[in-house]
Amino acid sequence: MSMATGLEVRVPFCDHRIVEYAYNMPWEMKALDGREKGIVREAMKGILPDDIVFRKKSPYPKTHNPIFMECVKNRVKAIQNDNNSVLSDIINWQTVKDISENPDSLKSPWYGQLMGVPQILAYIIQLDTWFRHFNVEII
Repeated sequence: MSMATGLEVRVPFCDHRIVEYAYNMPWEMKALDGREKGIVREAMKGILPDDIVFRKKSPYPKTHNPIFMECVKNRVKAIQNDNNSVLSDIINWQTVKDISENPDSLKSPWYGQLMGVPQILAYIIQLDTWFRHFNVEII
């Protein structure tokens, strides 16, 4: 039902007690062996096949398509040039321009393993959309 509406959910982790426990868990446990989802991987060892437990995360392919990069880059430029966007008060546009023009300059993912330049630009678009929808003002 969730994917039919484009909503990504984590059904096994919906219980608030699990979320609270995981939130308070030390990072060393969460990133066990230096991997994302380390504690989940450890818990599933011997239950799921190793090729599933230890596989590398893979991004949704569309975000690594050059067409996607060009689209989000153009949309972010439009937001930057829009005087009605409140993002100008909180974003360093020169930095955004620099990484947009040279995506390889981002040495490591910004947030999580998969957050490269196209995803950062998409995130900026999402922020702008949210701010506009809720008429957010920065004061």
